[in-house]
Amino acid sequence: MHTVIHSLEDTLKLIPFLFISFILMELIEHKFNNKKKLKKINKFGPLAGATLGLIPQCGFSVVASTFYVARVITLGTLFSIYLSTSDEMLPLLIANQVGISIIIKILFTKFILGLSFGIIVDLIYKNKLKNNIDDICEKTNCHCEKGIIKSSIIHTLKISLFILIINIILNFIIDKDVLTNFISNSRILSPILSSIIGLIPNCASSIVITELYIQEIIPFGSCIAGLLTSSGLGLLVLFKENKNLKENIIILLTLVLFSSVCGIVLNII
Repeated sequence: MHTVIHSLEDTLKLIPFLFISFILMELIEHKFNNKKKLKKINKFGPLAGATLGLIPQCGFSVVASTFYVARVITLGTLFSIYLSTSDEMLPLLIANQVGISIIIKILFTKFILGLSFGIIVDLIYKNKLKNNIDDICEKTNCHCEKGIIKSSIIHTLKISLFILIINIILNFIIDKDVLTNFISNSRILSPILSSIIGLIPNCASSIVITELYIQEIIPFGSCIAGLLTSSGLGLLVLFKENKNLKENIIILLTLVLFSSVCGIVLNII
């Protein structure tokens, strides 16, 4: 019962973000429904994404996933948000009274890496910015023609139910001690292992990684590697909503590869 209640609480926190994101998607569909306008609002996408991701709330990564599936934001903006988001990291650091200089160092590192990688991705990969909102509506059968509010509520409830079910399953099977041993038993491979653990769409991953760094069990680079991939439920929603499975897998593997390399380099430095 405790697990179910905890999962429900986590899901309820996301509902306002989801509802607002679908409202915005509907408005964008009517106001910015051509490539030229979408490209204009995405000019500073990676910067905005890297900044929003620093706010201790994984709801932004979920919103980013829904926006990317609708091609409202670019792939670079999506990466910027994923990389700068850290789920429960910031509240945990503050609760443990970690020095402000360490907190700033972690946030600044994630911000710079998220912003830089987002810009590079957008320069290399030119997204076809167009509204795929109609495709999403057709897939979810939300009856968008009946009004923005009603269709947004239907979208939100369907995604929230999916997230709740996954949350319950993950909270039942995840053992923090197992995750701790998995990372700490190999300091050489810890950046790679941390980045893999960070992919788990649950707050347990960011909590374990942050606690291990606070206790000086893993070095700074390994901590950053894990936190770079700790985008909360963003990837989960991406895999559910994006019909292009190959693209989803490439995004996931790119996150792991980039985060691992950054972690290894930071450890060497």
